[in-house]
Amino acid sequence: MGSTNGDVLPADPLDGHIRQGVTATLSIGHNDPMSDTLHYSDTQAEIHKLVVGPYENNVFVLRCRQTGESVLLDAANEHEKLLELCRALDVRTVLETHGHWDHIQAVPAVRDAGYQVGVTAADAAMLPSYDYLLEDETVIRVGRLSLHTICTPGHTPGSICFRIEGSPVVFSGDTLFPGGPGATTFEGGDFDSIIESIDRRLFAALAPDTIVMPGHGDDTSIGAESPNLDEWVNRGW
Repeated sequence: MGSTNGDVLPADPLDGHIRQGVTATLSIGHNDPMSDTLHYSDTQAEIHKLVVGPYENNVFVLRCRQTGESVLLDAANEHEKLLELCRALDVRTVLETHGHWDHIQAVPAVRDAGYQVGVTAADAAMLPSYDYLLEDETVIRVGRLSLHTICTPGHTPGSICFRIEGSPVVFSGDTLFPGGPGATTFEGGDFDSIIESIDRRLFAALAPDTIVMPGHGDDTSIGAESPNLDEWVNRGW
C-alpha cells in the first residue's frame, strides 16, 4: 500500500454491476464471505460490508477486482469475523475513519494477526496501538484502485473520509449519515467544524450521485443530503 499512481488494468471477467444497500451476515465456516458480504460492485471495485458489535458498526472492505487486493475500513468489533474476511479478501492494511472506541475494538487483534493499522495524527492517541499515520489529500493504493483521503474534523478532531477514484463512493465514517452529521457531543466534537467539513469537503467536492457509506446504518447519497444542510445548521445537530 502506498501513495503512488499506476496504470488501470482491464476489468476481470465478472460482470460489472452495482448493488446498493445489500448486506448479509458472514456465516463463519460455511458460506463464501466474498458473496455473503457483497454490498456494492462495479467494473473496478467491490465493497463488502459486515455489521458488528453492540452499536451495529459498519465495517467495509474495499477490493480491487483486477488484483484481488483489499483494504479494511474500521476494525470495529468481532475480530474473528473480521480476520476471516481479511484472509478471504486478501486485505493488506486497515484504515480507521476515527478513534472512537466502538470503531477500534478489534484493532489489537488485527495487529496481532499481522495487519498494519492507519489513523490520523489527531485521533492516534485514542487507539490502543497503530502503525502509521493518515494524512489529508493523499492517495492510498488498493491494488489498482486509488483511494483518496479527505480529512473531515468535527465528529472527532481526526475524522477522515475516503473517496474511491473512478467509482461513485465515499466512506464517510461517522461524519455524514442519512439525515445529518455525526454527533458532536462527545469530547473533541465540534458542530461548527463538522458542518464546515461536510459543506466544503463533501457537498462542494463530490457529485450528487456519490454514494455515501457511513459508519452505522444505511447508505445515502450526496444529492439526497446536501439540500438539508441549512436545516441541520438551524436545528444545531
